[in-house]
Amino acid sequence: MLKRLYSWTLERAGKPAAKVWLFIIAFIESSIFPIPPDVLLIPMCLARRAQSFAFAGICTVGSVLGGIAGYAIGALFFSTVGEALINLYGGQAAMADLRLLYAEQGFMIVAFAAFTPFPFKVVTIASGAMSMDLGSFVIASFLARGGRFILEASLLWRFGEPIRQFVEKRLTLVTLFVGALAILFIVVAKGILN
Repeated sequence: MLKRLYSWTLERAGKPAAKVWLFIIAFIESSIFPIPPDVLLIPMCLARRAQSFAFAGICTVGSVLGGIAGYAIGALFFSTVGEALINLYGGQAAMADLRLLYAEQGFMIVAFAAFTPFPFKVVTIASGAMSMDLGSFVIASFLARGGRFILEASLLWRFGEPIRQFVEKRLTLVTLFVGALAILFIVVAKGILN
């Protein structure tokens, strides 16, 4: 089933309404959909490199708004819908661990999950269920999701197909490296603002 969803999502990149699909997939991925919007963002950026940053912006806005929807699921419907989605994606153990960390590190948790391949929907729902400050949630989501999509768009705009092949071959290593840089940036930024 996951392979069919992946193929279906990838097919959207070639459609005339690709921008609309990009927004929709970015939105629903942040709360319920298993396929990340990168699957659509990457081929769109490769096909129309001059529009890469516009695509990253669409992806960011859709993802953050979808994250707010995930937050609402956690805040308002956790016992009925949210818990079932967490269980579906195997996030039960993560939820238990997140409860302990959220009070002090909620911003960092959201930022890390938003930037990495970790299922963002688990964190959006958990953030609502744990009553994280909505403003902090939105800022962390916007900075990290925007950073992720703009970084992808920048690399694809600059290097095109070779960077896609490099990233796909070394996705885990690239994600960990970029995630570490993002955490460092956020820690430094929080230190400067405090």
